[in-house]
Amino acid sequence: MSYQILAVLDYMEKEKGIPRGEMVHTISDAIAYAAQRGINAGQRLEVSINPKTGALKAWALLTVVDSVGDSQREIHIQSAQRENPAVQLGDTLRREVDPAVLGRIAAQAARQAILQGMRDHERGRIMGRYEQHIGKIVCGTVIRREVMESRVAGSPALVNYILNVNGDEGVLAQRDAIPGEELHTGDSVRALLLDIHSHSQGTSLVLSRTLPRFVEALLLLEVAELADGTVEIVRLVREPGYRTKIAVRSRDSHVDSVGACVGARGVRIKAITKELGGEKVDVLRHSDDPIKFFQEAIRPAVAQNIRIDGVGQRISFEVPAEDLALVIGKGGKNARLTSRLLNYRLDISAPDGDRARFDRNRQRAVEELNGQIGLSAECAYQLIGVGITTAEALEGVTVADLMDAGLAMADAVLVTDAYKQYKKDAAMVAASTK
Repeated sequence: MSYQILAVLDYMEKEKGIPRGEMVHTISDAIAYAAQRGINAGQRLEVSINPKTGALKAWALLTVVDSVGDSQREIHIQSAQRENPAVQLGDTLRREVDPAVLGRIAAQAARQAILQGMRDHERGRIMGRYEQHIGKIVCGTVIRREVMESRVAGSPALVNYILNVNGDEGVLAQRDAIPGEELHTGDSVRALLLDIHSHSQGTSLVLSRTLPRFVEALLLLEVAELADGTVEIVRLVREPGYRTKIAVRSRDSHVDSVGACVGARGVRIKAITKELGGEKVDVLRHSDDPIKFFQEAIRPAVAQNIRIDGVGQRISFEVPAEDLALVIGKGGKNARLTSRLLNYRLDISAPDGDRARFDRNRQRAVEELNGQIGLSAECAYQLIGVGITTAEALEGVTVADLMDAGLAMADAVLVTDAYKQYKKDAAMVAASTK
């Protein structure tokens, strides 16, 4: 066993950079602790490892007494003085134990101590290296993909990406990758360092490309005026893979906040869009006037009959029928983003001249939603108001999204449950036809 311990100490010191003395202390304590709970239960043990030779020594620690109550931990003074004439009452006698007696328990304890020591050292090293970078951008290279079966029957498998970040392992889970984005081995990827996670296999960096903070961090790298504080981001909302909306303002009257972020010929914002896999990034000028800010937020559409309810936090307005799709967006995503950016709920309708056509289209959509997922007309009208006109448009929509759009929690839960049942029924039909 001495040779094995010596080999481990050499490896840990040379390959892992863990000081020999630190590992000697860790392994010794682990062996003593395990032996005291195993075949040497009840005894106090001291274990020592020679850092140069790996030789293991062990001693039982016995308190010298004049009346023995626990033979595992105490020794009578007369017996103790036969072994060491110099001991007195209350002293501790160290009685050497044959290391072979520790046997398999010692080997297992040493193994666990080594693994734990490696994990602790690795975590300490990584924490020291990256703790100050949490919330900032790191760059890594995809080294492999891990495919895991989904826990939900009928759902596709999940793909996690493992990255090499300056020699350390980073994990970009599928939920933290931009929807629709497919990365391959060797791809260089920038991501937000979200956390540092310890697990049974070691310590890894938790990465994300979906948070609004990721776009903000990219902008700070790309736009010097943001980095130096000349321009500031007032609001930033994001639907990963679809669109980000950013409201900015300048602290210097000579600096155009939008122009600074977009860059000459759009070069700065194009670099951000490319990094986000084509996700659109809208930069708009912030205004303290809610009407001006609203008009800026829905450009190039032009709203009519704008009515703001400051108490209920609602904005009601009309846009021509040809602009409805632009304002609402696919599945209502653009309207939801605008609502979150303004912190107002939006009530969108068409002018009187377009009302009849608008009403006909809305009624057809109500009937389609009712036929597909069995929603009440009231729920269907609310969904159509935020651009969700078919069951398929509910893909990826959460209860929180629907509540942001103005649905009560009970109705939002009803809608998402109905959509899940619709998907389940569709999957069963598809499976039966194979």
